[in-house]
Amino acid sequence: MTVQDEDAKLVTLARGAMGRAEAPEGAAVRDLDGRTYAGAPVRLAALQLTALQAAVAAAVSSGAAGFEAAVLVGGSAQDAGIAAVTELSSGATVIVTDRAGTPLESR
Repeated sequence: MTVQDEDAKLVTLARGAMGRAEAPEGAAVRDLDGRTYAGAPVRLAALQLTALQAAVAAAVSSGAAGFEAAVLVGGSAQDAGIAAVTELSSGATVIVTDRAGTPLESR
């Protein structure tokens, strides 16, 4: 499985978010206008988000109406954020990679 150039940019953004937060996972999404948003897990007593949920929340709070693609680095295909992506855009590409950015699964 190979990652297209535009999706490779999402891998880079997700890995950057993961590194800045010193987190085990990172995520990035591209909205229907081509804007990108990245996120890392949020682990507060009052708020728990996966990296993908955080990226989706950043996009939606910025006015995104849907997604073209999402990348989850270091996570799993059972991530709750995938449901958030598909709720807005059932046809969006979702790619799960290992921490190095090597694709493991795509839908």
